[in-house]
Amino acid sequence: MKKIILIAIISFSTFYYVNAQEVGLRFGYANYGNVAIDGIFGVGKLSRIHGDVSFGNNSVGIDALWDFINKPLGAEAFTWYAGVGPYMRIGDPFYLGVMGELGLEYHFNEVPIACGFDWRPGVSIVQSTNFFADSFGFNVRYVFGK
Repeated sequence: MKKIILIAIISFSTFYYVNAQEVGLRFGYANYGNVAIDGIFGVGKLSRIHGDVSFGNNSVGIDALWDFINKPLGAEAFTWYAGVGPYMRIGDPFYLGVMGELGLEYHFNEVPIACGFDWRPGVSIVQSTNFFADSFGFNVRYVFGK
């Protein structure tokens, strides 16, 4: 348990010091865990890096997804995004693969909070080769600089 708390502190600190634009939690199936530390890093006007660090089942999961589409949907507060990137699970067994992402989020105008729902299908490549499409999650993040 101490290792998991230490990893959580290090992960949150990393998100903070690399100037994450949004930091929060992702609930739901998150790379072999049920909760993940979730961060958004802008890399352009319509693209971003969506990173997660999850804990569960005596392992640590890391996702680094490039959302190459991040556009408003009608009203400015709603946006949708699509992306792809690598994921890995550090534990026994070790997994490495590619994951896609399709999501919808809402940025509140009154408070610096963003909430979103996403679907992340993926393909495991190392340790075993299989396809999974049951990874759904709910994100709640604090928006910096708002």
